Amino acid sequence: MPSPAPFGLLLDVDGPIASPIERRIVLDSIVSDLLTLAAAGIPIAFITGRSDAFMREQVVARLVAGGLDARAHVFGVFEKGGCWAPVTPEGLGELEVDTVVAVPDALRVAVESLAREHYADTMFVDEGKHVMISLEQRTDVAPADFAEAQARCVAEIAHLLDVLEVGPGFRIDPTIISIDVESVMLDKDLGAARALDWLAAHGVSAERWWSVGDSRSDYLMADAVHARGIPVAHVDVRPGDGMLEREYDVVVESDLIHDAAGAAFLRRRVAELD
Repeated sequence: MPSPAPFGLLLDVDGPIASPIERRIVLDSIVSDLLTLAAAGIPIAFITGRSDAFMREQVVARLVAGGLDARAHVFGVFEKGGCWAPVTPEGLGELEVDTVVAVPDALRVAVESLAREHYADTMFVDEGKHVMISLEQRTDVAPADFAEAQARCVAEIAHLLDVLEVGPGFRIDPTIISIDVESVMLDKDLGAARALDWLAAHGVSAERWWSVGDSRSDYLMADAVHARGIPVAHVDVRPGDGMLEREYDVVVESDLIHDAAGAAFLRRRVAELD
């Protein structure tokens, strides 16, 4: 069994890695530092609500173009644990999808039709989702305008959940840039568990872990590690929403937020290698 890495990373994508405004990696240092850490044997798992298509185009392609080391241990969990795949120098590996947690087809058709017919001026349907439904804010729409439309749309989706009688197993999760409709089984703790299990099955472990995210649900990544008795700390890159109290350390990157905070965190981890 190989020796554990000194630390491992569980990374949300929107916020600490990709700009939530531009929906892509803006800071080149994020890519270069991820490549340096991966080449040094640091296990890295992206735990995101995003689709595999988004990850392939916006994150994995950048790592591949930068020369991801063939010995790296990089893994991606998408749709909050609904699907997953390894990240390799050739790109995203074979995708596995948990169809058990997929939204019913009738609900998907109803919600996506609602969005296209009545909310196309503020949001669009993420066509890449396998198990969730995601309606995302258009980049040309102001946050206040999206928030107003989001509130109305959420109310209409709640009505659809009742009319279609899908039961208590599904929920609506509004975020700062989207509306997600998903199984209650999906969340960042499931995503983290999938990543830890995959890495362990490949003989990869770490002495301690860092999780990094911009929402309160991202703390669940660290919760999953802590529940296994492994040392962990969580980096909150949007603490203005309210930091949660936990038994493990919760830290911030000075007054930086979003991908600026993510970049600072990664730069310090690279320095730690020296």
